[in-house]
Amino acid sequence: MTTPKGILPRMRRLLWSLIALACTGTATACAGAGGDDRPRVVVTTNILGDVTREIVGREADVTVLMKPDADPHSFGLSARQAAELESADLVVFSGLGLEENVLRHVEAADDSGVATFEVGNAVDPLTFRPPAGGGPEEGAGQPDPHFWTDPDRVRLAAGLIADEVIEKVDGVDEKTLRGNAARYDRQLARLTAWMEKSFDRIPEDRRSLVTNHHVFGYFADRFGFRVIGAVVPSGTTLASPSSSDLRSLTRAMREAGVRTVFADSSRPTRLADVLRDELGGRVEVVELYSESLTARGQGADTYLRMMRANATAVTQGLTRR
Repeated sequence: MTTPKGILPRMRRLLWSLIALACTGTATACAGAGGDDRPRVVVTTNILGDVTREIVGREADVTVLMKPDADPHSFGLSARQAAELESADLVVFSGLGLEENVLRHVEAADDSGVATFEVGNAVDPLTFRPPAGGGPEEGAGQPDPHFWTDPDRVRLAAGLIADEVIEKVDGVDEKTLRGNAARYDRQLARLTAWMEKSFDRIPEDRRSLVTNHHVFGYFADRFGFRVIGAVVPSGTTLASPSSSDLRSLTRAMREAGVRTVFADSSRPTRLADVLRDELGGRVEVVELYSESLTARGQGADTYLRMMRANATAVTQGLTRR
């Protein structure tokens, strides 16, 4: 027999409410139990969490598991967070191997009957490609999970998240969600137009990117940049470069005349600094927000602000003489 959607999560929440009531025996616990029955959407990464909150609004509680300035490849869950996954009405995750230490918990929630949505697999994912400068590329041909660097794919993702919430979460108002999605879609469309205008300032022969690891494939594909290489020749921060990797990259940078390295602001720039030493100190390291939002008020606390900050940094970094 198929269990109706939302039943298992509500049963789990009811169980926890009964436990709390038994422990306290107070009217306060009863009031708390009633509040706990609100629909819950749990999101793995904070970038995707911001997008989901824009769509859901006040129609459900949205819990984001990944803290600000964290690394999606390496962050883990507490026992409480793992339990939240299994009591959710819907779990939204990037997938495509991004949340390397969390995917097993998502799979466990799915196996227990929780509705899940893998966003990356639904937005026409690209594969990792060999860099334009040649050299090794760990994971070449594998799906690239960093789809959010292309705001057009985020527009698609936002609409799909709205569809999933409406279909799989009881108690939400479809008209409200559609209105939220339409408003956010307009904001994303304005973001894309603004980024295109900003990048018009960059000469064609200077549209070359070197990053800490391969995270800007979608960005390059959407806005016409070339990825020369990465300090860590992989799509994950858990990999490490060899001395031959660094030699290949410095050679490619010399040949392409590239003197700017874009490093994630949440990761140490030591490896990028090594490149600066290899190339005689003629490399500028520019920080970007590539895989995590910041804490509130720290420059990239929403997806829209993150992308505007990155576009400004890339434009300035590639137009400076």
